[in-house]
Order: sequence, then structure tokens, then C-alpha cells
Amino acid sequence: MMNNEETMPHILIIDDDTELCEMLSEYIQVEGFTVDMVHDGKLGIQHALAQSYDAIILDIMLPSADGFTVLRKIREQAQTPVLMLTAKGEDIDRIIGLEMGADDYLPKPCNPRELVARLRAILRRTQTHTQNKQFTAGQLQVNPTSRQALLAGKTLLLTSTEFNLLEVLIKNKGAVVSKQMLSEEAMGRQLTRYDRSIDMHLSKLRQKLGDSEQQIIQTVRGIGYQLCES
Repeated sequence: MMNNEETMPHILIIDDDTELCEMLSEYIQVEGFTVDMVHDGKLGIQHALAQSYDAIILDIMLPSADGFTVLRKIREQAQTPVLMLTAKGEDIDRIIGLEMGADDYLPKPCNPRELVARLRAILRRTQTHTQNKQFTAGQLQVNPTSRQALLAGKTLLLTSTEFNLLEVLIKNKGAVVSKQMLSEEAMGRQLTRYDRSIDMHLSKLRQKLGDSEQQIIQTVRGIGYQLCES
């Protein structure tokens, strides 16, 4: 656990279930995080954009503005990692959240221990790398240290998970990377049956790459994905 509050990851919880927020906040703080809580959608947007948070935990069902609206407003101005809380069994909510730029999701009610594990996995992948090495493939450049990706000299606005996936693919350019490996290295968790998160994130990444014909990232059916060398 960190002993200096200034180095503790700063988390924002946006959820109108005050009892759940208190419980999650207590658990998360014991695990070495600092936590702010907001119980209203519009206030959540204000807090998320007014301060620099390391990650945001966002519920879908909120007063004044639902979680999708909050996520869209955040993504218009910031790439802060967002972990969405979805109703158990509501696959459509998870799919929409991922399409809109959420980095990960958990069904409610969630296990606080798993929530902390997901947060740490997200933060591990957004922390600055110690080795300043840049990877290239054709006109694509990826710098893990600055967490910046350029295509033909133009900066790509990627979510945390999109960048992680691109980083794994470009480090293994020319080789087929399994969905299991992508899930473990880019999202910090095992791939589960029927989990389409990787596919959803890569679909958004392809759009941002202008990769409609799959010339940069190719699908190897039944195995995984491959980033072309040129």
C-alpha cells in the first residue's frame, strides 16, 4: 500500500447508490486509492472534467444524465480510463459502453476485490513506461513512454484500452496475436467465454485508424488478430 497520499491513484465513483458507493470507497481506500464520489450524472461530468483522475467508475443508471451521456461527454474532452458498472445480464449496456469508449465493465452487484483488481490492471497499463522505445509499422508510430500513437504524423485519440491493444499488436507486428493474449496483456484479465470486449475495442480502433478494409489490423478467424508490418 502507498504511504504518500500524493502518489495514490485518484478514483472518481459516479453512482447514485450511496450505500454501495460508501462500501466501495472504504474498500478501495484501504487498498491504497483516494476516492471522490458523485451521485448525479451532470455533477459526474463536471467532476470528471474539472479534475485529473486516474480512473473513473461509472454506473449506467443515474439521475439527471445517464451513464452513457456521462461517458460521451467525458470522451469528448478526456481519455481517462472508465470502468462501467452494468446491470447483471444486460449485454446490450456492456456493448454500447464499449462502443462509446469504456475501457472495461463489471456487472452489478460487483465484488470489491475484483473491482480493485480491474482498476489496478487498468492503471498498470496507463503508467509511464521506463524504457523509451518507439514502435513503427508503415506510417503508424506508437510510443509506450508517452502513450502516444501517430498515423501519418497525426495524433490518434485513443482510449486507454485501445492504446493497450495497439501497443500489444505493434510489438508483435507480423505475427498473429490470440484474443487470450490480447485480453491478458491489454486488459489484465483472462478471456471468458462469449466475451466480445476485444472485438468491440478493436472495431473502434480500426475506425480511428481509418482501417475499414482491414489493411492495418487483420482478423485471423478463430485465432486472433495480426498487425501488418507495412
